[in-house]
Amino acid sequence: MENLSIRPLSVETWKDFEQLAQKHNGVWGGCWCTAFHPRSPEQRQSSEATKAYKERLVREDRAHAALVYDGDVCVAWCQFGPPQELPNIYHRKEVESKMTMPDWRITCIFVDRDHRKKGLSFAALNGALELIKELGGGIVESYPQDTQGKKTSNSFLYNSTRQIFERAGFSYEGKKGKNHCIMRKTI
Repeated sequence: MENLSIRPLSVETWKDFEQLAQKHNGVWGGCWCTAFHPRSPEQRQSSEATKAYKERLVREDRAHAALVYDGDVCVAWCQFGPPQELPNIYHRKEVESKMTMPDWRITCIFVDRDHRKKGLSFAALNGALELIKELGGGIVESYPQDTQGKKTSNSFLYNSTRQIFERAGFSYEGKKGKNHCIMRKTI
């Protein structure tokens, strides 16, 4: 894919993000990529309420993502943010007991079903790292699936795989839960 570009999620790019998420029924059961954000009364009441919550976070500059475009069409994203923006990670107590607090977390990578198997997870991850660098950098932490080389259904790969993060220069820091791991990189 030669026409790829990265743009940050913002008020200006909201419609592109919205179009991709709606194509996939709000993504993962109507989550709208809000599962790791602070809990909110409207969150998960309905897909429309969750969408409104995500849009509000974007308008308040409390939601970050690198959007991957193929030409003018958004085909993937990588969500990132500081820990206070994305506090609801799985196995949080376990992670925080092992690690110092990072400056940034990467919690979701999503690729349009019509564009999978083309390296877009890697492009989205690298796009997020570039945006993090522009925002001052620091310690970046993520929790991808540790597939140990086995085939895994895309429905479980909400944050891609350990191998993708290793290709991007992250270091393995240990297990997290049953099938995930902690990966870190300093930007």
